[in-house]
Amino acid sequence: MKARVYRDIMKRKLVVEKETELQVYRYMSRNTQLPVRARMMAQLALANTDKNAFPTNVRNRCLETGRGRGIMSDWRLCRFQFRLKALKGDLSGVQKASW
Repeated sequence: MKARVYRDIMKRKLVVEKETELQVYRYMSRNTQLPVRARMMAQLALANTDKNAFPTNVRNRCLETGRGRGIMSDWRLCRFQFRLKALKGDLSGVQKASW
């Protein structure tokens, strides 16, 4: 497995683990009925969170090659691998177009 794919998998796991925690901190920092000190502590906790815990840092990557561009999101394959697997018949429900 390529290092990029492994890193992507680890980032996705971290995002899932920290999701509820980040939602709580965001809610606390935006809630105007809480004391200012509690809101500031929530903002500090958000700022000190690992940068890989945020979903914006997760990028769609090809599971075969680790390529980050030209991804068919339904299959998580890059266009080259998608074409090869589709022509071999490895992808169910995919057939060559004819009109």
